[in-house]
Amino acid sequence: MPIRRQHRWLYPIDWRELSASIRFRRARGRCEGCGRPHGRSVLHLGDGRWWDEDERRWRDGRGRWVRRLEPPHSLLQPIRRTLVVLATCHRDHDPTNNVASNLAAFCQRCHIIHDKPEHLRRRRLTYLERRALGDLFTGPYRR
Repeated sequence: MPIRRQHRWLYPIDWRELSASIRFRRARGRCEGCGRPHGRSVLHLGDGRWWDEDERRWRDGRGRWVRRLEPPHSLLQPIRRTLVVLATCHRDHDPTNNVASNLAAFCQRCHIIHDKPEHLRRRRLTYLERRALGDLFTGPYRR
């Protein structure tokens, strides 16, 4: 996820190196949430279950093995394909806290799930800000 322009000054100068160290040295190129490999295209069912090509088994959204599910070529369900890209995220959502234990290497899915409360909080603030601007310049807010 790109860093917003207004938050760029909160990150250290060596953020790229720090991020690469977390994603590729500590996490060994796999998501720390579900185990998906960076840079590879994975098959998934859309509900978190994905096909681990290395182990030739299905995994769930937390990286655990799924039992009683046939290989992808024998399923009748629609199967999607996604390119996995790892990103380093802050566990406490504070970009100034760059301690290694606060950083995690997550794929897109795990990152969005981790950031969901923060996204909802920001969305609420955006709605309130728009409503306040509407009240200020166009009179009372009408539904």
